[in-house]
Amino acid sequence: MSERRRNIGSADDQPDVPLIERAANRLSVPGGESSPRPADLFPPGGKVAALVPEPKIPEEAPLDSEAPEPKDTPTNGARRVSRFCEVDFELLKRYGVLTPNMAQSRTREEFRVIKRSVLQTAFQRPDATIKAPNLVMVTSARPGEGKTFTAMNLAISIALERDYTVLLIDADFTKPSILKHMGIEADKGLIDVLEDPSIDLSDVLIRTNIEKLTVLPAGRAHELSTELLASQRMKDVMDDIAWRYRDRLVLFDSPPVLSTSEPSALAMHVGQVLFVVEANKTPKSTVEQALELIDPGPKVGLVLNRCQGGFGNHHFGSYYKR
Repeated sequence: MSERRRNIGSADDQPDVPLIERAANRLSVPGGESSPRPADLFPPGGKVAALVPEPKIPEEAPLDSEAPEPKDTPTNGARRVSRFCEVDFELLKRYGVLTPNMAQSRTREEFRVIKRSVLQTAFQRPDATIKAPNLVMVTSARPGEGKTFTAMNLAISIALERDYTVLLIDADFTKPSILKHMGIEADKGLIDVLEDPSIDLSDVLIRTNIEKLTVLPAGRAHELSTELLASQRMKDVMDDIAWRYRDRLVLFDSPPVLSTSEPSALAMHVGQVLFVVEANKTPKSTVEQALELIDPGPKVGLVLNRCQGGFGNHHFGSYYKR
């Protein structure tokens, strides 16, 4: 495999070892591996690799709080406003997802660490080689590794920032689940905007009671979803989403890479990829195969999910217990 810009692995890896090998080797220790040290998980330079506790969310298991710009205004002069829905915080808690009023916890702190690296790449450390660094795809190799859990927690964590807003897009057209876990219903979404140019983005965006979080549903299942994601229409929509608001970070909850061709098409439009791996379970060969299918352009970070112990061991979470 040719050398690619991968931001995976520990700070003390040998520099001449390919990055994917560094990440994969950590997943293939016989009999399971002990949890990496914090210095290994979050090396300097904005690289992402984090431990996330066991999620309660099943695998099958937004943004525009601001009013749209004039380009979204119909010819009759009426101003388009995205609809508003209440997120069910109790339902989120049942799935182990963060809520704005949740007390300090290990989960909240770990997603703070993950989002800091993502935000630095998107806004604070510009890299001319990364296109649209504020567009971030969250995916995994296989189903059941926690990519939806990661996308939802990361989106809510970023929405609590003072200086940024976040749009969470359900891009899993076969098994959309974000709205279900938030207690929200919608008929149309991204796939409908791509197929029908007469549907404006503001018509399908959903503002929420989390002030800086807006959701874009997946929309109905479509037999040509991959082709629509690879189309010029998708590029135009992504350009609009990425640059209309300079403080916006966009998160895509993508299907698993080895389950469908959609993530490979979506990866062409994003600047960052968060690749969720189930610790001590996903084989090295599976990670390699999945990463080969992702366009070499995005910056890729690894999120280790369902780790036992881990970051600061039990002390990291117990600090906040009263």
